[in-house]
Amino acid sequence: MSQHEEHHAVIGAGLVGSLWALILANKGYRVTLYDRRSDPRLNKIEGGRSINLALSDRGWRALEIAGVESIVRDIAMPVHGRRLHSISGDTTLQSYGSDEQCIYSVSRAGLNMILVEAAEKNSSVEVLFDHPCSGYSLNEKSVSVHFKGLESISHDRVFGTDGVFSAIRGTMTRKDRFDYSQTYIPHGYKEIEMLPDLSGGYKMAEDGLHIWPRGKFMFMALPNPGGSFTCTLFAPFEGEESFENINSDDDVIGFFKKHFPDSLPHLPNLIDDWNSNPVSSMCTVKCYPWNDTGRVALLGDSAHAIVPFYGQGMNCGFEDCSVLSNLLDEIDGMLDEGQWGKVLGKYSELRKPDGDAVLDLALHNYIVMRDKTMDPLFQLQKKIESLLSSTYPDRWKPLYSLVTFTHTPYKEAWRRGQLQQAVMNEVMSQPEVESKWNSQEIMALAISTLDKFESDTSFLDNSASLLSLDV
Repeated sequence: MSQHEEHHAVIGAGLVGSLWALILANKGYRVTLYDRRSDPRLNKIEGGRSINLALSDRGWRALEIAGVESIVRDIAMPVHGRRLHSISGDTTLQSYGSDEQCIYSVSRAGLNMILVEAAEKNSSVEVLFDHPCSGYSLNEKSVSVHFKGLESISHDRVFGTDGVFSAIRGTMTRKDRFDYSQTYIPHGYKEIEMLPDLSGGYKMAEDGLHIWPRGKFMFMALPNPGGSFTCTLFAPFEGEESFENINSDDDVIGFFKKHFPDSLPHLPNLIDDWNSNPVSSMCTVKCYPWNDTGRVALLGDSAHAIVPFYGQGMNCGFEDCSVLSNLLDEIDGMLDEGQWGKVLGKYSELRKPDGDAVLDLALHNYIVMRDKTMDPLFQLQKKIESLLSSTYPDRWKPLYSLVTFTHTPYKEAWRRGQLQQAVMNEVMSQPEVESKWNSQEIMALAISTLDKFESDTSFLDNSASLLSLDV
């Protein structure tokens, strides 16, 4: 592809930034990818959070656009469903979708390394570490990017992919009519590593996301290549069962023995990890617009930081890249200043509703994972929905499938999920539903109720969400 004269800056060499730099370079733009951190390869540390990520269809599409999908496959572990652990140690598998559908567990650091190194191999990309950005200023025909302790550097356009505490967004917040909100949820997380067994194998089934749901908190484990699991405790910061009340080694052992007893034999390093790893907070961000004229735009967490409970934070950020890439492809030839303004404005307008919706979806799924998954009625509802989906595939797709295995905009998936939950509320209220859940009577009731609600969705606009978001 011919080289464009424009020189773009991507601020933040995390997952979204390194992917977007590669996509821009593939389109013929010169790109400098800046990051505040030192090069993790030189320091031999992973840097940042290590919590595993769930890669699904939206993310794979962006990786295909960038041309790195096959490389990422080498570090991706297929995960076919949730393996739920009861207090007694019994496990139940809840499949995510059909037999061939799965998500993929990937190491954040491993994936980031693949993307940065792929960008570096492109002759149009320069990667500069140790460049902590402090904001930007618009000039008549360029953007000056400011760095702490370093000289400012001018670029034609700037893309902020510098995360939840974005310096690029920080400049935007000082502009007129820029909306911004930041919220911490009352829960934090701490990571524990489950090492391989003595033969180098997995201590638990590696085909599932293991969850120990316990009402207001939960423990979970995602598999890694090589036999280990990355485990995470999600719990309130304060309260009776919370991080503030786990203050000693005995408290840690007592907490796990009480709530996750079958995990203890697999965690001989529990105390060392507990004392070494911090309790991290989780913050959500909403803002608008995601662009400043046609010269600056936000992607990923800089625009829409969410909690990790739907496994969609990375996938949504990667989808930002796909959407913006497609919008650029719709322009035939070189983009002038007016066209850039239209493209970035359209991108902001298209993606903002989806950014808000995926935040709501993630909060909702936390409730599902920690409170609902072990509830017999919830499990029955999932069985009915699965039967509806297989019997009427053109009429019914479970919310999780819409979000994870399709490219349906998040806003549409969220709305469809609310509508289908209204249908299920009718179905689950039927007498003796437990004994006749798979009958033609129940199937007919569900579809007739769906027909009624599809023809009049006004109740969705005039009532509180049918899917609880109370964390």
